[in-house]
Amino acid sequence: MNLDVAQKPSLTDKQIRLKQRLKRAYLGAIVPIAVLIAWQVLGQSGIISSLLFPTPMRIISAGIRLIQTGELYENIKISVFRAISGFLLGGTLGLAFGIFVGLFRRTERALDPTVQMIRMVPHLAIAPLFILWFGIGETAKILLIAKGAFFPLYINAFLGIRGVDNKLFDVTRVLGFSKWKQVIRLTIPGALPHILLGVRISLGVSWLGLVVAELMGSTSGIGYMMSDARQFSKTPVVFVGILIFAVFGIAADSAVRGLERKWLSWQDSYKGH
Repeated sequence: MNLDVAQKPSLTDKQIRLKQRLKRAYLGAIVPIAVLIAWQVLGQSGIISSLLFPTPMRIISAGIRLIQTGELYENIKISVFRAISGFLLGGTLGLAFGIFVGLFRRTERALDPTVQMIRMVPHLAIAPLFILWFGIGETAKILLIAKGAFFPLYINAFLGIRGVDNKLFDVTRVLGFSKWKQVIRLTIPGALPHILLGVRISLGVSWLGLVVAELMGSTSGIGYMMSDARQFSKTPVVFVGILIFAVFGIAADSAVRGLERKWLSWQDSYKGH
């Protein structure tokens, strides 16, 4: 009997959290649904150009055709592989360099000016060099994505480490922590909010870099599919590509936000009214 009474609050908490998530989902869906309805009505009535802005139903039909032919699946598979490979390469290096530069001031003075200079070079400016150095194969595309993914994690890891309260280091020294234990038990956990923010930004930049990479003489991928459709005025296919990028970008961002809720539950931060 006591067991049942003890379990009821946890069930109530779960129901409350579920209602809150559903409420957020409903609120987030209001604007997109209203825009889609207005878009469909304006397109069918001829108020907006069907060539420039095909109706949502035409876009859905184009997506179904691409699924039926298998073209969409093949292009998504290739694009996802490129984006993940570039993100893992650039993000891992960015995190490592950010931690290293954040921990040691001499390393900051030696490396940070060069890194910041490279960061200011736009993707489109460096793309021709990547083609010249690595050709138009997968290597150039993955490295271009990695370049974009590197800097958000580098900067946020650096800022996160430098933002850890210095008094906590005094406490760890009193407790007899070694340098390695300080990094593992204090520095990394303290910098984790910034690092996870860097992961979210790096994932977004990876998808942006993917578009640029797939315009570099590519013969496959969502970016190539969109470019090819644009040349033949297949505007619905272009919108299908945009939708694919948006869906995968939101899914990746939501996954990292889920990790934030799980790993940063100890934070007592402002949630908004």
